[in-house]
Amino acid sequence: MRLMIAGGGGFRVPLVYRALSSGPFAGLVRELVLYDVDAGRLAAVDAVLASLAGQSTDAGFPTVRATTSLAEALDGTDMVFAAIRPGGTAGRTADERIALDLGLLGQETTGAGGISYALRSIPRMLELAAEMRRRCPEAWLLNFTNPAGIVTEALVPVLGHRVVGICDSASGLVHRAARAAGVALPEGRLQGKLDGILDGVGYYGLNHLGWLYRLESGGRDVLPELLADAAALAGFEEGRLFGQEFLAGLGCLPNEYLYYYYDTVRAVAGIRASAQTRGESIDRQQSALYPRLAAAGPEAYPLWEAARRSREEGYLAEARTAGERRDESDLDGGGYERVALAAMRALSGGGEAELILNTPNTVPGAGPGLVPAVPGLPADAVVEVPCRVSPDGVVPLPQDRPAPAQLALMRRVKDVERLVVQAAGLSAGQAAGQGRRQAALAAFARHPLVDSEVLAGQLLAGYEAAFPELALLWRGGDGPAPGHDAGFPRV
Repeated sequence: MRLMIAGGGGFRVPLVYRALSSGPFAGLVRELVLYDVDAGRLAAVDAVLASLAGQSTDAGFPTVRATTSLAEALDGTDMVFAAIRPGGTAGRTADERIALDLGLLGQETTGAGGISYALRSIPRMLELAAEMRRRCPEAWLLNFTNPAGIVTEALVPVLGHRVVGICDSASGLVHRAARAAGVALPEGRLQGKLDGILDGVGYYGLNHLGWLYRLESGGRDVLPELLADAAALAGFEEGRLFGQEFLAGLGCLPNEYLYYYYDTVRAVAGIRASAQTRGESIDRQQSALYPRLAAAGPEAYPLWEAARRSREEGYLAEARTAGERRDESDLDGGGYERVALAAMRALSGGGEAELILNTPNTVPGAGPGLVPAVPGLPADAVVEVPCRVSPDGVVPLPQDRPAPAQLALMRRVKDVERLVVQAAGLSAGQAAGQGRRQAALAAFARHPLVDSEVLAGQLLAGYEAAFPELALLWRGGDGPAPGHDAGFPRV
């Protein structure tokens, strides 16, 4: 199989290459094609991969080819991983800082920053999808590009069932909860081996907005006991983040990103108290790191690995108390790339899998009409739920109806997501110009973390000043090629 990564100069590409070298995914890919418009970033990542292969005794590494030609990258490709970052890490910094300066949450995927990011990501991803239809129409697109749920929803009209959204935050939550509850969760159960574990896992939501509401072992739901055990909850990230009293009242475990909704004031204060935003930290790290990687020779991989661990230690730092460190198991890597590779293996005929993915909310074959996997949300809305994956595609598994407060929040955020797609994507009858801009303005105003027409106008003006390409979007013009200033962000 040939795998192409759009955003091939991104920081996390070596995680995919490493996972392909041994274990369950060894031999799955014969050729890895890295595409990026930035030749310097490609050279740096290529040096890391060469260093890794040179230091490893594993024999399963695929051959690697790097190119700045999208046509060359796509021709003959069976599978595409896409993780582009229009505007680069400097763009992320602006996404966060403009919102933060208005007293709002400054975060790359959630709230105002996520809307700004999506407005830049969607047009570039639509260009990539259109080129895939011309050059590799049978290929699958596994989308990492953030915000993953919004971008995936924008791509469905072009690629249909051949696009799947990838994020590891939900499966990571399940793994951490299972460990804390003392439930055996063998490797593979959420990573590509169909052995029924997701029959006992109840999870519903949107990307970065979901809840684990059931965790069964031997037919018994162990989640209520976990939620009542303060010591066990203190042993993993989400338990510490939300606290036992709150979780017991909620009756489920929220995705870590719900911290920004449930404790917004503290989240904003934590970010403002930091010397720099997460985006500013990553931008400085990568600006210094990439030139060193390209010239590091055999030391490129150790240099990259040290930077990776440092970056992981800073994840969600604003939510931790002074001196509190992330769990060692969360620093090792092996999350999102293994979810993606498990999905790729199942889609290519390597055995069915059950994975939590982003896909349209439609359960086929359940009588007349379409039945939503998440009751209360539109059947065509992209949701994040347990899915069965096979060469026939991705089928979401039916979930319980969310609690009223959860469903209300999902509906409100989904309405915002659809306004963003209307502003930046393909929409029947949607004209360029003020129609698109008004949709973007409404998206900012209606987001629960903004909730203000005045702030929405200030946000949009700030982002238009920072990103001149938005003016092209309102006029219906084109921007840079897919992969522009590409990065491989955490999802």
